[in-house]
Amino acid sequence: MPNNPIKSIIQFYYDGFKSMTIGKTLWTIIIIKLFIMFFILKLFFFPDLLKKNFKNDSERSRHVLEQLTNKK
Repeated sequence: MPNNPIKSIIQFYYDGFKSMTIGKTLWTIIIIKLFIMFFILKLFFFPDLLKKNFKNDSERSRHVLEQLTNKK
């Protein structure tokens, strides 16, 4: 009976990452860039306007529904 396919996939990637040299550096750079894009930029450039402009969830949901269904 063949091995579990999930275990085989995990073992494949584990062996591949273990034998990397320059790839580890590239993955580190990718992870740092993703962190900057999703956490740092979101904090400073994408404020939560719904939370700032409306007091509770019902007001927020009403506003979103109006914006989605508003036909001009």
